Amino acid sequence: MHMNDTHASLANAAKTVTAVKQVRDEKPEALLLHAGDVFSGTLYFNEFKGQADLAIMNLMKYDAMTFGNHEFDLGSTPEGHQALVDFIKGANFPFISSNVDFSGDEKFTGLFSDLISSEPEKGKIYNGVIKEVNGEKIGIFGLTTAETIDISSPGNVKFDNYIAEAKKAVEAFEGQGVDKIIALTHIGYDDNAAIDNDLTLAKEVEGIDIIVGGHSHTELKAPVVVNNQTPTVIVQAKANNEFVGTIDVEFDKNGVVVKNEGKLIPIGKLAEDEDAKNVLAPFKEKVDLVATEEIGVSANVVLDNPRTDGDDTKPSVRKNETLLGNLITDGMLEKAKSFTGKDVVMALQNGGGIRAAINDGPITVGEVIEVLPFGNTLAVMDVTGAELKAAFEHSFSLYPKENGGFLHVAGAKVEFDSSKPANQRVVSIKYKDESGNYVEINDTKTYTVATNAFTAQGGDGFDMFRKAYDEGRATDLGLLDWENFRDHLKALQTLPSSIEGRVIDVASSQTEEVAPEDFNGTEEAPKVFDGNIRVDISDVSELKNAEIKGDLVLSGTAGEELTLSNIKVSGNLILTDLEGDIVNFDGIEVAGETVL
Repeated sequence: MHMNDTHASLANAAKTVTAVKQVRDEKPEALLLHAGDVFSGTLYFNEFKGQADLAIMNLMKYDAMTFGNHEFDLGSTPEGHQALVDFIKGANFPFISSNVDFSGDEKFTGLFSDLISSEPEKGKIYNGVIKEVNGEKIGIFGLTTAETIDISSPGNVKFDNYIAEAKKAVEAFEGQGVDKIIALTHIGYDDNAAIDNDLTLAKEVEGIDIIVGGHSHTELKAPVVVNNQTPTVIVQAKANNEFVGTIDVEFDKNGVVVKNEGKLIPIGKLAEDEDAKNVLAPFKEKVDLVATEEIGVSANVVLDNPRTDGDDTKPSVRKNETLLGNLITDGMLEKAKSFTGKDVVMALQNGGGIRAAINDGPITVGEVIEVLPFGNTLAVMDVTGAELKAAFEHSFSLYPKENGGFLHVAGAKVEFDSSKPANQRVVSIKYKDESGNYVEINDTKTYTVATNAFTAQGGDGFDMFRKAYDEGRATDLGLLDWENFRDHLKALQTLPSSIEGRVIDVASSQTEEVAPEDFNGTEEAPKVFDGNIRVDISDVSELKNAEIKGDLVLSGTAGEELTLSNIKVSGNLILTDLEGDIVNFDGIEVAGETVL
């Protein structure tokens, strides 16, 4: 059995225990391995620094774990890696790592050994361990991505070449007569090959029979076999406690894999294990309390997360600019710039990754997490202007239908024409330079942009980003999206209450001028307008009984207080050209945003 990248996602942990017990009921000697990244991701980690996860892992009786990059996230804190040391010491299982050198950090003194042990002690780190399963000796060694240096805070912990260390480990096992070998890795299934990944490991190192992987959050529904002189079977179980992976293999007399069968067990619909619930109860009580804590900033308006529910005339987070999307990307852009020191020109967030609204009033930690619940991390990548244009063409390709890949943007303004055929809709992409001027992108120039790791890896069909990722032009910074968003909200004195026109459909922006006397309908028969309309309200006292299936633009200056009653706007209410503030908005219902 195998898991990886659980990232303190303990909401389903009691169900995970159920899955593990069910497997052990059928196969009592089955190994249970973890491929790293227990740390970072939810309030369970923020509050307990791995101890809540450890309580469940000890209950599950893990056989071994290797280190993920996030295990080193706390290295830059005043306490350094003390939480990781405490995690290791408290474990009822050993840790394995062949390419991580802990000798430079005295906190780990006495915890690590360069040996391969057949009798490993719990709470210690080894190059490898030898376990016995069904009377057969199994060698297991661990690897951690060297990218940890750039995306986490390892401090004085160093990382050796993974290929060289893997070859040494295989040789050492074979020297002890062990010919069935598992590499427990946190280097990514198909991650940046210029640094390290499982596919390259399988091709370059002969003698590894199984690679149990992590880091890239890959959902391998069935094992992948890489054939060299002998086959290597690769498995990975996505992330965030969604699956328990299983892999069964058969060997011939020479220790060569001749048969494999693997699957992922979905956790969500299983019953909760009572023992696990009891273990988690005190941790959950504290987490539930913290989730209701206010972050110290209030929203003046609802930060909406609209959906069309099948009506393409309605606005949606998956096809329209939203205030929530703007705030998220603003935080991404600011964090990417400050963290990397690079000239990051824009930030992009897929609309499908924004999952909830935030009510007006004080904002809580729980609300922030509900908006961005997937534990995605911030990535930066170098792409050409042509690739950016292709990405936005993909973003607008389904309009006016919803598209999870619709891109919200910070640091740029994008215009498109929905009247054009798909993939011919981008009119203009401009980024804001250091002087605050908007500059058109150049197809042949390369720009650094920020997005979440899911999008950077080609999620939602962004094949052009996938290409950049495969070519080593992307770096996952390991910074959690909901934490970035929370920190950005806290840094603002006041939150904006309107969108800015960052993403504009020039086709639908054509606006019909409507005289005030032609606007009003009756309560029984409201006047219906099919597109965008503009009304000059100078010397008008009332607008009433109308339905606008587009944007309503109000301009001019009211001579006296203007009353709006029984008015429904499917698009945005745009007040940028309105002078004065003597307008009573109580009688208007706006599905989109109010643009001031």
